[in-house]
Amino acid sequence: MRIRIVDAFTDRPFSGNPAGVLLLDAFPDDPWLQKVAAEVNLSETAFAHPLPPGGGADWALRWFTPITEVDMCGHATLATAHVLRATGRATGTVRFAARCGVLTTTAAGDGTITMDFPTSPLTPVDPPEGLADALGAEVVSVHDTAAHIGDLLVELRDEKAVRALTPDLPALAGLSERGVIATAAAEDPGRGHDFVSRCFFPRVGIDEDPVTGSAHTALAPFWSARLGRAELTGLQGGARTGIVRTALRGERTLLTGQAVTVIEGDLRV
Repeated sequence: MRIRIVDAFTDRPFSGNPAGVLLLDAFPDDPWLQKVAAEVNLSETAFAHPLPPGGGADWALRWFTPITEVDMCGHATLATAHVLRATGRATGTVRFAARCGVLTTTAAGDGTITMDFPTSPLTPVDPPEGLADALGAEVVSVHDTAAHIGDLLVELRDEKAVRALTPDLPALAGLSERGVIATAAAEDPGRGHDFVSRCFFPRVGIDEDPVTGSAHTALAPFWSARLGRAELTGLQGGARTGIVRTALRGERTLLTGQAVTVIEGDLRV
């Protein structure tokens, strides 16, 4: 079967967030899916298969990190939609049935793909004991996110603080269900982004995720409330970076980006 590595939330290879993508006829057993994801060893590998026509979704979609299945993944969904378009398996709008509900992606003529995801509710919480020490940075505010994400959204003082993070990953692993989203307002919005973020998920086998679509379902309402605009641009990443355009639509958040296939080959099983 064909396997592809796609860099998501970027228009050039070797940037953005890489994801594995396999299009199947049906899902094999879970241990096999997990072994493939461990072999690919990227933050997520997406597995998808077509559904019968006439239902509420067009494709079934699941995502696995190297060690576990996750409820929601943005960049691997974008990568899957990119592969469907590139191979002619789907055009226009595609509906995916996933653990977090039905997600849709819509391809545009300019090469961008827009994903329709549930907005993450945010709950202000006190900083957990040890959070500032684990991050190595001053914490301004902390919000808990919805169950499908399971992160702590942590506001830092400024963009420089986010970029300089070298967190204690084992310490972070015990502070939330999935991980920590560190964010701050852009130092210079004239450079094309409104806020920055970095995401650390050691609890699910991902030390740092370069560009996390699911995190932006929480970042969008957080920064839209502060900046007074429904449509924003986020820059995420440390060594690798990518751009996510967000549009807050109440209980739904639109995430727009590009993707590029960098590796395509045969998975021999």
